[in-house]
Amino acid sequence: MTTPPDGQDRVIRVLLADDQTLVRAAFAMLIESAPDMAVVGQAGDGREAVRLAHAERADVVVMDIRMPGTDGIEATRLIASTEDLAGVKVLVLTTYDTDENVVEALRSGASGFLVKDTRPAELLAAIRTVAGGESLLSPGPTARLIARVLRSPRTSPAPAALDPLSDREREVLTLVARGLNNTEIADALALSPLTAKTHVSRIMGKLRVRDRAQLVIVAYESGLVAPGDGGP
Repeated sequence: MTTPPDGQDRVIRVLLADDQTLVRAAFAMLIESAPDMAVVGQAGDGREAVRLAHAERADVVVMDIRMPGTDGIEATRLIASTEDLAGVKVLVLTTYDTDENVVEALRSGASGFLVKDTRPAELLAAIRTVAGGESLLSPGPTARLIARVLRSPRTSPAPAALDPLSDREREVLTLVARGLNNTEIADALALSPLTAKTHVSRIMGKLRVRDRAQLVIVAYESGLVAPGDGGP
């Protein structure tokens, strides 16, 4: 591992979970080439990923969705529901951006998703994004995925789920669901970035969700926003 860039002394601890050894090896080489990252463990299934997340104090788990035994969705759920792992972020990988399992992974606590054939620089940027506490969601694919899931027989939360929110908080949630970051939300609503960040944090607390990715799911499932209603 090389030395982090000047002014950055924190190394992002990354755990890789994929049942294909060659895939893990390729990702490990890429991640180790980044001066601000280190691979602290590799797992061949979800159960091992959860164990190593505990043992190695990972910051980010790069998690394949489809693995034998405990899959990536269940492993994400276990990590997200464990208080001792509250600081661990999960970035799920899928073969297709139309994989409906991605939505279930986001419901379970994943901070975002990427397709496996993404460019190397985009994977590294994604790891940095989720390690920094942001969600990684492409509004177009996310909207399409959620639309497919909501057409299924599964019951979605009623609009009453948003009752705890003020009108301003609903505005903020709408913009979060459309893919805007805190600075963009602040510009859109004539707020300071700090105020926008505070609104987002309060919304997460009121709706009892883990991160922005789950806010997007709630916004679509409650009907606050709909695919194709003017988002980016």
